Amino acid sequence: MRFIVFTCLFVSFSLLTGCKHQPKEAGVEGNSTALIYPAVVTEKVPHDTDDPAIWINPKDSTDVLIVGTDKGGDTNEGGLYVFNLEGKIVNRFWPLKRPNNVDIAYGLKLGKDTVDIAVCTERNTNTIRVFTLPDLTPIDAGGIPVFEGESMRDPMGIALFTNREDNKIYAIVGRKTGPQDGSYLWQYLLEDDGSGKVIGSLKRKFGFYSGKKEIESIAVDNELGFVYHSDEQHGIHKSYAHPDSSNVELALFGTSGFTEDIEGISIYKLNKSTGYILVSDQQAGKFRVFPREGQPDRPHEHPEIFVVPLAIAESDGSDVTSQSLPGFPHGLFVAMSDEGTFQYYRWEEMAGITLQLKNK
Repeated sequence: MRFIVFTCLFVSFSLLTGCKHQPKEAGVEGNSTALIYPAVVTEKVPHDTDDPAIWINPKDSTDVLIVGTDKGGDTNEGGLYVFNLEGKIVNRFWPLKRPNNVDIAYGLKLGKDTVDIAVCTERNTNTIRVFTLPDLTPIDAGGIPVFEGESMRDPMGIALFTNREDNKIYAIVGRKTGPQDGSYLWQYLLEDDGSGKVIGSLKRKFGFYSGKKEIESIAVDNELGFVYHSDEQHGIHKSYAHPDSSNVELALFGTSGFTEDIEGISIYKLNKSTGYILVSDQQAGKFRVFPREGQPDRPHEHPEIFVVPLAIAESDGSDVTSQSLPGFPHGLFVAMSDEGTFQYYRWEEMAGITLQLKNK
């Protein structure tokens, strides 16, 4: 306990005197080397996991599913797998031809009804796939083509943006490689074609790219209207998510400190405007944390504030919610691990003594 008090006094003194200090790592009793272990490890998929997304039943918050991709290794036998909070596989859609990333949106208008959807990229068919939740029924007539007319296609990353003014849902899609001219990402409106199937219409090309490796992980902040995308060996780009927005880069952060690849992005929301952006330091087994709201009077300035060491291997993708769930009172963090599983973490254990908790 004396060490914790001394550390707090030192940090306070540093802030007062303008001294700089390295972002602190989570741990028990101030121990910066202590790994945080998952509360749950899921059953293994047949090949290789890549990206998860959390679905919470809007009518019953105890009804929670984790949807994750299995890329399929060197085969075309990948799939979407659905897990419960105990980590058991409860459903799947199989086969898919190398699904990479997946995201979830609520309330897509389909005929006279609305449905929740999971959307993934299917890399070897150059399409995105759309499924209803919780049943995982395909509603895309076999797939929506993306990056048509381009020599560089191979869709990988995806995030869904819901425009709160009209509740329209858009898919923002990235690819294995692409141009550096500000059109790496393409944005599609998802809507009913009139027959109960979902189609996608291209609305915008945007997103700058360094050319160093690739951009895979994408995350959208619906409330604040921003999209983040990891330029794997360069930094995290921040842009407007609205399809009518100009192609302007609002910020580039996280340009140092990462061991090698900058990967999975997820956003823990304390309220409508504050919280944390978590980004995978893939080869280090850590997640680096940045303030969601930026700095006072500088909302697009996102300095690193914390590092969370996890008992995880080569994590590509993650998702997080601050909603209280069974067994996860302050929120659930889910990350892919390279041995073919997804790992569930309790937010309060990741937060340590530095990050805030959302009240139940």
